[in-house]
Amino acid sequence: MGRTRIAGAVLLAGAVTGLAAGPAQAQEYRYWSFWHGKGSSWAYATEGPATLRPADGAVEGFRFAVSADSAAAGKPRASADFDAICHGTPAKDGRKRVGIVIDFGTATAAPRGERPPKARAECAQVPEDASAGEALAAVARPLRYDSGALLCAIAGYPKSGCADQVEGAKEPASSAAPSSGAADGGDAGSGGDANGGGDGGPSAGLVGGVAAVVVLGAAAVWQARRRRG
Repeated sequence: MGRTRIAGAVLLAGAVTGLAAGPAQAQEYRYWSFWHGKGSSWAYATEGPATLRPADGAVEGFRFAVSADSAAAGKPRASADFDAICHGTPAKDGRKRVGIVIDFGTATAAPRGERPPKARAECAQVPEDASAGEALAAVARPLRYDSGALLCAIAGYPKSGCADQVEGAKEPASSAAPSSGAADGGDAGSGGDANGGGDGGPSAGLVGGVAAVVVLGAAAVWQARRRRG
């Protein structure tokens, strides 16, 4: 009887994982994604801006867009050119310079009733141990975070909402949005990854955790009954 219950729990865990791999991946969210400058191009961040500590001469990018996963997320449209961004900011002892590129996205990606501000590039001069999030805050206040440390707004944009599911998506937005948060990677987001895992649906860690709880709980019941027997 106990083994039957455990087998059932394993099947249930597999079903939970299978469900998460289906329609959830097609959900689209409106959110800030987080990028690293690589030469003149961009690479999606695998660590969040709150924990990443860029070196002097680094360029970090933030893009507001609508996408279902990190692979489809729009990159900042400006070049990741540190010299162009920070040429007017001389080096200073005990400080570092970090280029910050902020792409507020297109009118299509904007929340209803809002218009994206013009993209901007700023040179943040911050303490040597400052995080990417602190560099962003030095040049683009006000920032807005939710209770889970997810980055919701840069320079006050957007005015409300936080990684909201776009209209027409089939699943509730509460399932798990991409994260570009302060403590997460990539999907600022940035990524990243709280950036949930940055895939736009329930993160693999969340699904795996649910599955583990189901299986371990069933195993504990079975072992307790064996001891009593």
